[in-house]
Amino acid sequence: MSKEIEIEFKSMLTLDEYTELLRYYNVTDEQFVMQTNLYFDTADFQLKHLGMGLRIRRFTTKAEATLKIPQDVGLLEVTDSLTVDAAAQAIENRAFASEAKEVLTQLNQLAIARYDLQLIGKLITKRAEFDIPEGKLALDESWYGDQHDFELELEVPDSTYNEGEFNQLLSRFHIPYRKTQNKVARAVAEQQRREKEMEGLQ
Repeated sequence: MSKEIEIEFKSMLTLDEYTELLRYYNVTDEQFVMQTNLYFDTADFQLKHLGMGLRIRRFTTKAEATLKIPQDVGLLEVTDSLTVDAAAQAIENRAFASEAKEVLTQLNQLAIARYDLQLIGKLITKRAEFDIPEGKLALDESWYGDQHDFELELEVPDSTYNEGEFNQLLSRFHIPYRKTQNKVARAVAEQQRREKEMEGLQ
């Protein structure tokens, strides 16, 4: 189990901008990591209303469950390590992992039990992550439903770094700042769109 404060800035990218950043930072195929993100909430979206996010993230050889809790600055991330098998069962059963003890303890304090949770969205990301002077930079290519997009995320060490400085970083590459929903919001919106589409076909 781990707890850490996350302070990050993000912007959507076009394919050309994404490709240029990969070229500029000399990103190699070996730097990419595939991750499957499973997002959970209650049927009435209690976590969303609290500004929280809950996910299980599966990598090739490991997995983790994370609850993101808003703070005055950034987000507190409470993370439990999981086995790949536990993550696979979460996908198969569309149920949150019972092995995520600390996350479930935090949720119980909100009167949210594991059986209250349901899978609300799924998103697959191909990520390259590395350090630059400003912080930790992640370049993401993501797929969810019929959607496919590109995104830049910059995680910074403390709150002294501000949005103006982030915009300066983008401007060095002639990239406009594009305010964006986080991944869980995008995945959920696409899931809801597909469900409505299926209802219309019935």
